[in-house]
This record gives sequence, structure tokens and C-alpha cells, in this order.
Amino acid sequence: MIRTIPAVEEMQKTAATLKQDGKTIGLVPTMGYFHEGHLSLMRRSVEDNDVTIVTLFVNPTQFGQNEDLDAYPRDFERDKNMAEEAGVDYIFRPANDDMYPGGYKTYVKVEDWSSLLCGASRPVHFRGVTTICCKLFNICRPDRAYFGLKDAQQYLVLQKMVRDLNMNLELVPMPIVREGDGLAMSSRNVYLTRAERGAAVLLSRSLAEAKEKISGGETDAESIKRGIRDRLNSSEHVKIDYVEAVSTETLDPVSDVAAGTLIAVAAYLGKARLIDNIII
Repeated sequence: MIRTIPAVEEMQKTAATLKQDGKTIGLVPTMGYFHEGHLSLMRRSVEDNDVTIVTLFVNPTQFGQNEDLDAYPRDFERDKNMAEEAGVDYIFRPANDDMYPGGYKTYVKVEDWSSLLCGASRPVHFRGVTTICCKLFNICRPDRAYFGLKDAQQYLVLQKMVRDLNMNLELVPMPIVREGDGLAMSSRNVYLTRAERGAAVLLSRSLAEAKEKISGGETDAESIKRGIRDRLNSSEHVKIDYVEAVSTETLDPVSDVAAGTLIAVAAYLGKARLIDNIII
């Protein structure tokens, strides 16, 4: 039977007891409204660890002004049932005031990396992500934490934080889970109208075409990015935020695509901002 823990202090005590009992803990941080991508992380954690904790917290500090904090989809009972079916042991579901009490002043930021790619159009986003994950790591004391590579920059930024701050845990990257037509699964896909949903597949298709070009010997990053932009611009429903090719080691732009290159796209389709990527 899955157990829901609503308070930071109770979660800390539970985690301490689990560690004293010699249990390994897997952590899956989420904002809820689960889909198969989330469930793949949970199932992997259940395989790898004695205990799996899923955190369910729509984190206000990673949303900027005029973003979708209030509209972000929520359905706790649905999420709880899905997590239980996946074998999760605990859901940690704290309140905003418990995570950010009055007078809260402390934030964690990975310099430079937090202002690139998605950080350029969402300037407070990664500071919020690293801060909340640092707090969740401290509260839940995981041995491993699981993140989907749809948010590849998020994984790389968190990996940098973990290494730089000597955190004693392993971050486990998991493959992107896609719909049958290739669209990367996202809780924000529910925002799409029928026409926007049809156009959204251009993100994955443009990346697949880029991968074919690279397999055929193309290495010029500008040429590859231009092909992606042309494909995305073929629909009036797609407004490009960025198309970039960067190193997974430094997040610096590359002129030649090689092993370890992240090719990432972000685009607006109506109310939804969607991201996708491939790693060479």
C-alpha cells in the first residue's frame, strides 16, 4: 500500500529510519500529472532500490511571470493510483509553505549553464529546479534519483550541481518516452488543440531528419540546425524558441556535430511550450 507523506519533517524522519534500516532509496522528483515517461522512471527505481519515493510538488520557484503555474495540470488521485500500480512506496506531497516558509532566502544556482538554452527564455527556471532538487535530496536522502532525458538540460545542470557540491547520490538518466507518432510525452501536451497536436510532431520529425543527415556524414552544425528550423517553420502553429547544438560536457555551442553533441529544440504551440532533443 502506497503511503502519502504531506510534511517535510515526517518525510525526513521516514527517510532517516529507512537509511538506519539499511534500505536503498530511489527518488523520482515530479510535478505530477503522470504519463508513461514518469512511470518508466518509477518502474526503474523500483527495480534498482529497496524503496522508491516519488515527490509530487508543483514548484513555484521554477515558473516565471506569465508562465503556467496556476494552469499546470493536477490530479492527485489519478497520480496516486498510477504510482501505486508502478510499485512506488511513498509519495512525498509537501505544501508550498512547508517547502518555502516565510522568510525563505536561500537558492542554489549552477552559474552560466542556467542561463543557456531554456534558461535564456526562462531566466529563473533552473535556479528553481536546482534549489528544489537540492532540498528534495536533503529531505529524502536518496541513493539514486531518476530523470528523463526529454529535459536533457535539466539533467545536465543537476548532474553539475551534484558533482560540484559533492552530493552522495547517483543521477540516473532515462530515455525519452514518445507517443506512437513520435511526440515526446509531456504533461503540457494536454494544452494542445487538435491542430497544434498535429503540428507538434514536427519537433521529433525534424530531429529524426537531422539524425539521418548526421548518420549520412553531415557534421556542420549550422546546416543541421537550418534544416530543423525549416521543418518547424513549415507549420503556422509552431513558433520556434531555439534550435541549438551544444556539447553535453560544457553546454557550449559546437560548430561540428560529433559524439556527445546535444541537439535541442524548444517551440511554442499555442499555450504550450514544448521541448525535444537528441544526443549524438
